[in-house]
Amino acid sequence: MPVINFTNPTLILLGVILFLLVLYLGREVKKAWVIGIMLFSFLGLLIGHAVEFITLAGNSGELYETLLVCSTVDFVFIFLSFVSYLWVDDIETKLGKKKSIDNSLEWFWNKV
Repeated sequence: MPVINFTNPTLILLGVILFLLVLYLGREVKKAWVIGIMLFSFLGLLIGHAVEFITLAGNSGELYETLLVCSTVDFVFIFLSFVSYLWVDDIETKLGKKKSIDNSLEWFWNKV
């Protein structure tokens, strides 16, 4: 069974609330590493779910579906964390009047 089972709606809601709180904290302190911790946490969860998927026995179809849903939710949280990291990093760069090598979010907003 997965360590954090994202097929439970309560855990998804808890994950979203935790994500929003960390995003708010990162925006208020204007430090991108705060969001980076969340990004690496979700990457760690994805790696854990991948290891469980690899070691899965051949005849457990229900567990296969559960791990598939958990991995999908992990990917969604990783994408949101990555975009949030770029956003807070842009805020941090503008606040510190640092020269940015690239405009981190321009590629994203030009495509949208």
